[in-house]
Amino acid sequence: MARDRQATEKKILHAVGNLLAREGFQRFGINAVARKARVDKVLIYRYFGGMPDLLRAYAETGTYWPTVEEVAGGDPEKLRGKPLHETVATLLCNFARAIRKRPVTLEILAWETIERNELAKVLEKVREDFSKDLSRVFVDGKDVAAGELATVVSLLTAGINYIAVRSRKVGRYGDVNIRSEEGWKRLESAILTICERCIGSREAA
Repeated sequence: MARDRQATEKKILHAVGNLLAREGFQRFGINAVARKARVDKVLIYRYFGGMPDLLRAYAETGTYWPTVEEVAGGDPEKLRGKPLHETVATLLCNFARAIRKRPVTLEILAWETIERNELAKVLEKVREDFSKDLSRVFVDGKDVAAGELATVVSLLTAGINYIAVRSRKVGRYGDVNIRSEEGWKRLESAILTICERCIGSREAA
């Protein structure tokens, strides 16, 4: 029985991701999820509660957004021992790789740029919590201008998200092939340079 429930939950959450990627938030609802998953909507309420809880469960599966361990390369403690600018650059580059492996997530992020409602805010909260967890693990307790660091990281993260989303439809951004590994290696090199100059210089001061 428990195995049947797990299989049904997995099918429901898979339907959530597919619907959001295809339709966005305006047509998203319990009935649509039930039809897509081919289950009775009563089961969705029983297993997940209302729509916000269903979205939150989807966002926390790890298929939507990477985990702290994933962007840390599987070894957060080892990464913590590096200079802060290296740590931040590694996290950002790993984040870029992780987000590019999630085509459904890229579609959802694209919808979020044109649709804003309470459901979108649930997924946004999951991403905000992820950022806070990263800061708590890798930044808290270090002698750094937290506000300035947060601004640099926010700018770079926004750039990564935008270029990754754009790569769904466009092959190049400027002279960078954003659909190729070579192009993303160039972007990662730029991330490292920015982190060295904006964060590394502060560490050396």
